[in-house]
Amino acid sequence: MSGKEYALAGTRSGIVFVDITDPADPVVLGKLLTSTDNSTWRDVKVYDNHAFVVSEANGHGMQVFDLTQLRGLTEDDNREFFEDILYRGPGNAVGDAHNIAMNEESATAFIVGSDDCNGGLHMVDVSDPGNPTFSGCFSADGYTHDVQCVIYDGPDTDYVGQEICVASNEDETTIIDVTDRSNPVEISSVVYPNTAYAHQGWFTEDQRFFIADDESDEQVFGFGATRTIIFDLEDLDNPEFDFFYFGPVNTSDHNLYIRGNYAFLSNYESGLRILDISNIESGSLTEVGYFDTYPDGDFPSFNGQWSNYPFFPSGTIVANDQDFGLFILKTTFPITTDTAGTELPDDVTYLLSAAYPNPFNSRANLNLVVAEPQAVSAELLDITGRRVLSLFDGPIAGHFPLRLSVEASNLPSGLYLVRVTGEDFTTTRRISLVR
Repeated sequence: MSGKEYALAGTRSGIVFVDITDPADPVVLGKLLTSTDNSTWRDVKVYDNHAFVVSEANGHGMQVFDLTQLRGLTEDDNREFFEDILYRGPGNAVGDAHNIAMNEESATAFIVGSDDCNGGLHMVDVSDPGNPTFSGCFSADGYTHDVQCVIYDGPDTDYVGQEICVASNEDETTIIDVTDRSNPVEISSVVYPNTAYAHQGWFTEDQRFFIADDESDEQVFGFGATRTIIFDLEDLDNPEFDFFYFGPVNTSDHNLYIRGNYAFLSNYESGLRILDISNIESGSLTEVGYFDTYPDGDFPSFNGQWSNYPFFPSGTIVANDQDFGLFILKTTFPITTDTAGTELPDDVTYLLSAAYPNPFNSRANLNLVVAEPQAVSAELLDITGRRVLSLFDGPIAGHFPLRLSVEASNLPSGLYLVRVTGEDFTTTRRISLVR
């Protein structure tokens, strides 16, 4: 890792790369041009220093772009890039697609709303990003508009360790076990009152609840406020609609994401709304902050903010407004909790988790949390103390979990040390690679 932070902003003609390491001085590095035509609909996800891009432009396919090409570049609004690989799937079945999801834990991209798999989940193995390969298809529930897929570690012990996808499918929300790519199984589905367009959603970090948005219900039913849907997924075989949260402004809602105890909602004309979800079990969500990226109105229309990204290690948030462009934001309060889901104790300056899995044969992960914002470097050492890999080098925010990943692709079996050095601490963890 370079320690740099980049915003990948979708536009009608491609993906613009913006260096936001200094949020007050963003630098445009260039644009990855669309593979075919311009389109309003474009989505991008990242895995292993590669960007994966789909679009509803006719025949677009999935572009794969090596992001390491951005290193060392200076500002250039006119610099143009082209994809390194264009994936279209078996028989060139993937042309246009609405969306793409990424499960980094399984190294799988999920293309949805495409010409293939009846519009459902077209699964792609991206463990070797330079050689994406088709791995499976789920088409039983028809068109999927958006999906989140995780290695499940929630309260339903029947499915712990399985790869579970929750798909927003226009008229219902569907739960699918995709562990066996050749035979994905629909577990269940759930609906809620007054469905207009089941659009998108995200697990809470304990995977007990799924918070979702309906893109059209405010317009169709005239609630007079933005409505957000909360599902209780304690039992994946019997998911339940739990309750609605109604926001303070009457606008339509689009994408939302969850980090720690906060949900980040892109609500079109009312911009970014931040909810404290720490009391969700009692049926209570509380708005604790907002930034209106669309000052021209507050109506239930499709103007304004489509999406946001709150997962940068520094705590920076980016929000894309289709009318007013890219916004780079910060909160005045810590937006995340540590790996155990609680604030660090007053006398603890850092926490580095044990590696998992350990021993490992392909990838091991560790989570780091620091109490105060600071510069951190993380490196992998062999048993003699020789540096083998740089895992991270850059600034991180206090109370913001940073995942450190050790890739084993070019490493021999043996014992290794992960050494992390901050401004006020140094710590190590031992890991074992077994082939």
